[in-house]
Order: sequence, then structure tokens, then C-alpha cells
Amino acid sequence: MTDADPVDDVVATIARSATEIRQGLVGRRGKADAENPSGETQAEADVWADELLADRLSSIDGVAQYASEERSDIVDCEDDRITVAVDPLDGSSNLKSNNTMGTVFGIYDEPLPAPGSALVASGWILYGPITTMAYARDGTVTKYELTGGERTVVEEDVTLPEDPLVYGFGGRVPDWPDDFREYVREIESNPDHKLRYGGAMIGDVNQVLTYGGIFAYPALEDSPRGKLRLQFEGNPIAYLIEAAGGRSSDGRQSILDVDPTDVHDRVPLHVGNADLIDRLEDALE
Repeated sequence: MTDADPVDDVVATIARSATEIRQGLVGRRGKADAENPSGETQAEADVWADELLADRLSSIDGVAQYASEERSDIVDCEDDRITVAVDPLDGSSNLKSNNTMGTVFGIYDEPLPAPGSALVASGWILYGPITTMAYARDGTVTKYELTGGERTVVEEDVTLPEDPLVYGFGGRVPDWPDDFREYVREIESNPDHKLRYGGAMIGDVNQVLTYGGIFAYPALEDSPRGKLRLQFEGNPIAYLIEAAGGRSSDGRQSILDVDPTDVHDRVPLHVGNADLIDRLEDALE
């Protein structure tokens, strides 16, 4: 690999690895005898995908750090140009039922933990009926189909449709704050809105990118900082949705403006069409 543009090298490596990760899920649907730093029981596939990506991405010229939600410590590399943060297998709880999963990545130009404003690119792989990638860089979003290690562009300059169609909200309803619950009732009361929630965040967010709408995993009564990880999920998703003309929010401000204190910080995540996020922030004030 060349060190001319390590960002391109990282994205190409993740895209080429997607087919192998998908195939490697076979026979790795059980639980590992371990927990990730957030206290969640890991699947065998979580650990395997993390080790594969850590080995490949940390060896790229120009990569200074590799971090993942599946490991406590950051992998420090020999170079000092960009850092890579990944959720190697988002939605691994869907392995048992054989439903959608994905890989999420963010590429920063600062050491981790870093704010979303330090992102230079982000994206996600969706292991659906077709393996696809959504990728944001320099304010534009591109969608690809991935097959045989190759990328094929299927849509350029992707933007959220103006008329929102889908919504999905995470967390147990009894744990939602009252103001968020009222906002959800308003969204659900619109007959033009359709529920889409599949238990793998990236699948639900990809629906929002495709059809317009809102996805949220809010602050909860027993988890006021939310569930999703800022470095590995919140920032990369917010960066892409904002590049596609949408908005992100932690309830008060753009996710990209949240100041991190730890690589495993959590954050309430709300992303989607700007009008829906504006209304949500008004409801949470």
C-alpha cells in the first residue's frame, strides 16, 4: 500500500475485508467467554472481526491508532497521521436469528478520544441481502455494492429524501424520559411514517439514509448518557448523516460537537431529517 493517502487505504481495506467478515460469521454464532469494555457479552464473531480488522488496519502506512468497541486498549502504531475507530460487528446479537448486521468506521486526524469535528471520513458496511457500503468524505456521500473484494458505485451525492418516511427508536419504552416519549407519540401519530426497527442500529440508520426519517437511541432513565459509543458509532454515523444533508443531535447539539473524555464514552444519538431533529430538540428542552 502507498502512504500517499492512508484514508483511501483504510477504506479500501475495510471494503475488501467485508466479504471475508460476512463469510466468517458462519460457525461463529456463539458467545465468547468475555465482555467488551461496555460490559456486553461478546459474540465469537465480534472478537474474530475485531482481530481481523486490527491486524489489517494497524499495518497500513499512515495509521497512528486503531481502536474498537471490542477492546479496552487502543492499538498504537508506528505512524502518526490518522486514527481509525471501528465497531467491527454492529448488531451481533442478531447472529442467533440471522438478521442484519454491519461494520461502522470513523477516520480521525487527531488521537483518540477525539471529537467528531476531527473526522475526515466515515462509513458503514451493511451485511444485508446485498453487502453494501455508505461512505462520507469531503461533504459528500457515496453508496457502493461490495462483491468479491471490489466496490461498485450505485449512487453518488446521496442525500436524505425531503419527505421522511421511516422511524426507529431504541431502548425500552418504560425507560424513556417523558419528554422523549411524548415526541415519539407525535411521530407515530403521522400516518405517513412507518416503523423500521430491526435490532441492528446500522440497518435502521441505513433505512433513514435511504428513505428519510429519524433513528434515535435516546438517553434513558437508567442510562442518562445513552447506550451507543461516541467514537465508534455516534460520531461516524453523525458525520455521514450530516454530509447527506441531515442532522444529528445528542438532544442539545450536534453529535460532532460533543467533547469526549474517554474512548468508550457513550452518547444519546438522534439522526435524521433536519426538521425532525429540530422538533426533537425543542421537545427535549
